[in-house]
Amino acid sequence: MALDNHSPSLEILVRRPEELSLWTGPPFPNGQPNVKLDKVNCLNAKFSDNGSLLMVVKSNSVISIYDCKNSKEIRSFEVPNLVASVLSPCGTYLQTFQKPSGPQDKNVTLWKTETGDIAYQHSQKNLTKTNWPSIQFSSDEATACRVATNEVQFFDSGDFSKGFINRLRVPGVASAELSSSPASHVAAFVPESKGVPASVQIFACGNASQGQPVARRSFFRCSTTQLKWNHGSTGLLILVQSDVDKTNQSYYGESKLYYLTTDGVHEGLVPLRKEGPIHDAQWSYSGLEFAVVYGFMPAKATLFDKKCNPLLELGTGPYNTIRWNPKGKFLCLAGFGNLPGDMVFWDYIEKKQLAATKAEWSVTSEWSPDGCYFMTATTAPRLQVDNGIKIFHYNGSLYFKKMFDKLYQADWKPESPSNFGDITELIKSLDSVKLEDKKPSGQGSKPTQASTKAPSANPTAQKPAAYRPPHAKTAAVIQAQLLGESSAETLSKNALRNKKKREKQKEKKAAADASS
Repeated sequence: MALDNHSPSLEILVRRPEELSLWTGPPFPNGQPNVKLDKVNCLNAKFSDNGSLLMVVKSNSVISIYDCKNSKEIRSFEVPNLVASVLSPCGTYLQTFQKPSGPQDKNVTLWKTETGDIAYQHSQKNLTKTNWPSIQFSSDEATACRVATNEVQFFDSGDFSKGFINRLRVPGVASAELSSSPASHVAAFVPESKGVPASVQIFACGNASQGQPVARRSFFRCSTTQLKWNHGSTGLLILVQSDVDKTNQSYYGESKLYYLTTDGVHEGLVPLRKEGPIHDAQWSYSGLEFAVVYGFMPAKATLFDKKCNPLLELGTGPYNTIRWNPKGKFLCLAGFGNLPGDMVFWDYIEKKQLAATKAEWSVTSEWSPDGCYFMTATTAPRLQVDNGIKIFHYNGSLYFKKMFDKLYQADWKPESPSNFGDITELIKSLDSVKLEDKKPSGQGSKPTQASTKAPSANPTAQKPAAYRPPHAKTAAVIQAQLLGESSAETLSKNALRNKKKREKQKEKKAAADASS
């Protein structure tokens, strides 16, 4: 995408039961977002990685493609018995998985989004996290590959009619991960079999037919793996999970983190300083450093450079999530899912903590493409109550909050971070806008925790209330319910009125006695 004279505007996808909306992103005029696209019939939705197209699944047989520039529908696909679908990174292709009707049924289809034509088809028995998308693309779509029996097949992404043009033989391969930017290497995972340990091997894509790995690591007690390439395709993080912990320290099994480099310099464990599970491991957007949250609670968080040397300790706490800012400089360390929702915002360049706050019951979380905002969402079906969206500033102060009866999805529209200015300039302009917004009300831009304590700034102005036993606290409410009154506030007014009546009657009686 070409860089415009001004930065592109942010947008947010919001999906509720059977419909989606597209909001304009922050900063919001008058504190509320404008709606670009409203109440589109929808079962599922996903942007392409570059943010050019939006895929909307309208039923189990209809997929619509929207152009994100004008929010108009440009094409519709009829795909019966649809199970899964995804756009390629640049939106050139739509990939669909249909429920197979027979063993030879070609149920995986690659469609051209521009013409609606079928580019390629093959058969696939089942659908799992490790084998979908079936055909993987590099971020620029220059390279495409898929895992077949005992081999990884490579395609000409410009012309799939040629079939696979190259194959890499890897006996027993179960899954593979193509490095996306650039697509110079592919990592293949071979599970443990007949006493032979599991392994991850890295191959160069250019001479894939030679079949000689440039790096390799074997490990026993391995049930599943997650393969995470850095930007630049020089390093691979391997999160190895075992269903059984031989030390009996964890009910959830055992996990280890390995690091392989394509130059073969590093092929071993990441040096972690606390025992326990690996909760999260993420590369920064630059690909020059990665962060790991690990260990039994309270978990520990550490930043490493790409030579696997520790750079910064982020402390310990109830954390299981790392989110790097796409523009650099900042990161968020958080504890979501079954944890209380603590969030800590760091400036890792200056090595200082900016703020600590909370976003309880959050299911999803992500930085905005310009790096100025952090959005958390509480969504169904993970949680059926308290669904909503919260947007925080880069320093942890709450900017926006909206609750829903039911919310299924909240996503930023992807944009290349390079389309926005330098992060230090962006936050300067953001801070000046915040100051202008706050001036009329006389409040500074402070985190929400500080603002909640503001009313009690003058404790001498209010005397402490007298002690009331627990049964007396509910007595007024119970009496109001029995008498059919609406609230404790109404009861207190009535009581005050009756008290005045009694006082007047006493005065009258006293006056009558005096006159007699």
